[in-house]
Amino acid sequence: MTTTAPAQPDGAGLDQARAKIDTALGAFLTDKARAAARQNMPGEVTALLTDFLAAGGKRIRPLLCLTGWHTAGGRGHPLPVVRAAASLEMFHAFCLIHDDVMDRSDTRRGHPTVHRALAARHAPGRTTTAANRLGASTAVLIGDLALTWSDELLHTAGLSHKQLTDTLPLLDAMRTEVMYGQYLDVLATGTPGVDVGRALAICRYKTAKYTIERPLHIGAALAGADQSLLDSLSAFAIPLGEAFQLRDDLLGVFGDPAHTGKPALDDLREGKATVLIALALRHATRTQADQLRPLLGHRDLTHDQAATARNIITATGATQQVETMITERYAQALHHLQAAPMPPASTRLLRDLADSAVRRST
Repeated sequence: MTTTAPAQPDGAGLDQARAKIDTALGAFLTDKARAAARQNMPGEVTALLTDFLAAGGKRIRPLLCLTGWHTAGGRGHPLPVVRAAASLEMFHAFCLIHDDVMDRSDTRRGHPTVHRALAARHAPGRTTTAANRLGASTAVLIGDLALTWSDELLHTAGLSHKQLTDTLPLLDAMRTEVMYGQYLDVLATGTPGVDVGRALAICRYKTAKYTIERPLHIGAALAGADQSLLDSLSAFAIPLGEAFQLRDDLLGVFGDPAHTGKPALDDLREGKATVLIALALRHATRTQADQLRPLLGHRDLTHDQAATARNIITATGATQQVETMITERYAQALHHLQAAPMPPASTRLLRDLADSAVRRST
């Protein structure tokens, strides 16, 4: 067994880290499938969750967790930390599956969402309404199972008592924050307005803290980081996380479905209260606002109507304003990163991750 930390992952090392995370998830789910078979439990449950996790995903949260561990000088055999990091991806599966049910989304990562797949699988002998209700209900259960298994994966990772004691409060905070963010998002969806502050609050809790800050904190805590390092990581993570979500908002309206894996109509059809939409409504002329508002939250929005909405949003200057906000937050993140007390390899890796987060097309 190795007694020193492996080299900080960068470049090709990121691919190796992703492979280790995927191996940990695959081994865990294989064990669960075998256990289900022995107990005559429905095999489609683990199969659907396995397929969902295998369908894609950037694994950004577990990668940031591993980066936080390296940044704080992690030592010892990395496998328990890899399994702990993988538990964040399992938790993320729970979030996405439930999010798709709430948003009534049809596709995720280029494939039918879990609730749509279940509805189609069990449609024979049922009305469309009954099949859709069944799909949503069973998807919620599979999401709940992913939440349960994320706990099990963490607690069976082989962490020390101190590592669990240091990590669990941060994990609890992450889960609470993303639920608050999701709650605010659900309340605001369908009633977008000009309140940029409300949209930014959703952005911070649902994404900035959940996607960037807490995974870094959890990884660093696994290596025994002090509060000073956690604060430095926060100073980097919050503006980067906001930039990440602002990019996601742009892709949700202007992205290419072939790259994003989901329709470019969903955010408009749901009437998502994003910063992009708040800025568009704030700066729209009366004529533009009268044209745009009926298109937001229109469940049967056509591609032509979506094109009209995009043209109006662009004409208000909202698209360029969001791009400026992304650039500003990216610069803030890099400024704090350069001032943070961390190894040069960690600084380089976090900069690379920041670049990919704000310049991505998926």
